[in-house]
Amino acid sequence: MKLVDNTIRSFRVAKVFRENSDRVNHIDFSPNGETLISSSDDDSIVIYDCVEGKPKRTLYSKKYGVAQIQYTHATNTVIHTSTKIDDTIRYLSLHDNKYLRYFTGHTKRVMTLHMSPMDDTFVSGSLDRTLRLWDLRSPNCQGLMHVNGRPVAAFDPEGLIFAAGVDSEMVKLYDLRSFDKGPFSTFHIQNDPNIEWTGVKFSSDGKMILLSASGGVIHLIDAFQGTQLHTFTFPFVVSPKFCFHGNVVSHFSASLLCLLTGSQDGRVHVWGSDSGQKLTVLEGNHPGPIQCVGFNPKFMMLASACTNMAFWLPNLEELDEASKRSLPS
Repeated sequence: MKLVDNTIRSFRVAKVFRENSDRVNHIDFSPNGETLISSSDDDSIVIYDCVEGKPKRTLYSKKYGVAQIQYTHATNTVIHTSTKIDDTIRYLSLHDNKYLRYFTGHTKRVMTLHMSPMDDTFVSGSLDRTLRLWDLRSPNCQGLMHVNGRPVAAFDPEGLIFAAGVDSEMVKLYDLRSFDKGPFSTFHIQNDPNIEWTGVKFSSDGKMILLSASGGVIHLIDAFQGTQLHTFTFPFVVSPKFCFHGNVVSHFSASLLCLLTGSQDGRVHVWGSDSGQKLTVLEGNHPGPIQCVGFNPKFMMLASACTNMAFWLPNLEELDEASKRSLPS
């Protein structure tokens, strides 16, 4: 699927859902793209049908709270972190709303959770200054790393390597098959000491690494050399409590590689990852700061969320003929 400049500029909000009474803290599309799941500070889990464009089901985790929710490789199971009682990671069956397994070990809030794109491995990072590797099939931690600050981590698209952002100043790359031997590459990143990294993500081609940070800063670095390609700085303040997300959407790579970011002004900002220039700003009319933004290549749709959830689609009337030919028939 190809997207051109005019196509991304034409995205408009198609539907708005008001299922939540508090901010949506995380969203994730299912592997087949047919559903989207969200977790919210109101302790709810909402599943949306991306084909029909409507809410499908709502579950609740009133006892434990819910954040960082994401699908496993099955569309009927998810993992999520806890916001109440303890800091356990929970493995949930959506079919019967029952927990399949509990992953205990973290002693403070889990802020990073990322599922391997290839197998049952996932990684978690906590304010207890540890990074842990897990396997869905076992409740026992498979790997443990202690750091001096808040860690962030993510797998590469092939699931063989994971990147760990440590102390908001260096990125360490590990081979999953020899994690205990230490990193095979370490990149030192110039960063304001008052700014804390809040997330890390590989582009889908594995060539770039994105580092999002408090204070409205995003670093884009070369995944092989560690050189800083671009630093995006927003003209508005993003507080540390603001769950700031940025997604490298390299499904655009055939014609347009871009970066989508939510913002406090309720709009989605689109940047060219190769040029570092802003391509456009999409007006979402969100009543509050956008906490999450994501792209679904299977249906060429965007999703953004504050308290409300918005689904975006290209406006065909605004596309020229060349852009229209890039869309699925």
